Amino acid sequence: MKNRNIFVACDTSNIDKIKKIISQTKTKKLKIIPKFGLQFFYSKNGRKFLERAKYDFWLDLKINDIPQTALSAIDSLRDLKRCKYITVHANGGFEMLKEVKKKSKIINKDLKILGVTVLTSLNNRSLNIIGHTKSVEQLVLKQADIIKKSGCDGIVCSAKEAITVRKKFKNLLIITPGIRLPGDSPNDQKRIMTPNKAFENKVSGIVIGRSLTKGNIKNNTKRLLDHLRK
Repeated sequence: MKNRNIFVACDTSNIDKIKKIISQTKTKKLKIIPKFGLQFFYSKNGRKFLERAKYDFWLDLKINDIPQTALSAIDSLRDLKRCKYITVHANGGFEMLKEVKKKSKIINKDLKILGVTVLTSLNNRSLNIIGHTKSVEQLVLKQADIIKKSGCDGIVCSAKEAITVRKKFKNLLIITPGIRLPGDSPNDQKRIMTPNKAFENKVSGIVIGRSLTKGNIKNNTKRLLDHLRK
């Protein structure tokens, strides 16, 4: 169980809550790495908090801009020594992805760049509304191909597409958000899955948020451990 990549989504700007999430998801049976998104990073004290971090973390910024701006953004994060993962969006294009990965090697050879594909809050209808003619699965496969060719370390996609992506890309790092423990509400997610089912679909790691952080965090962590043992 220890070799499974588990990330907890720290979706709050409250530092006391962040500390509670990190401390109460700690277990010797599983390594759970915190993932910080825009809400925390943009908050008044979020950036300073991450500068002082003594543990590995994932910075989920979904960088999506012209190559030079994306490079400048990555360069500005070089002081975050314990940052092990950063996300960029596939919509930024092949050149942006390639240049960001190239820059990351200079900043920190252990830093992994993950390309975000179709957000898990979207479905086929959502894509059609914004002008895409491909299905979610078709678009994710196309984006995965671009991300792989750019040299990035892995992709972020829902577990529903992961099994198809894995068939085509045997060695690609695949991280999946939209994970819920059995019986939990999907909330704003459209394409969700349980942890065990996601790992059955050959994902490399999962992101789990409200199933862990809403309510009693210690009990939720135990629920996760019990679920993974099944």
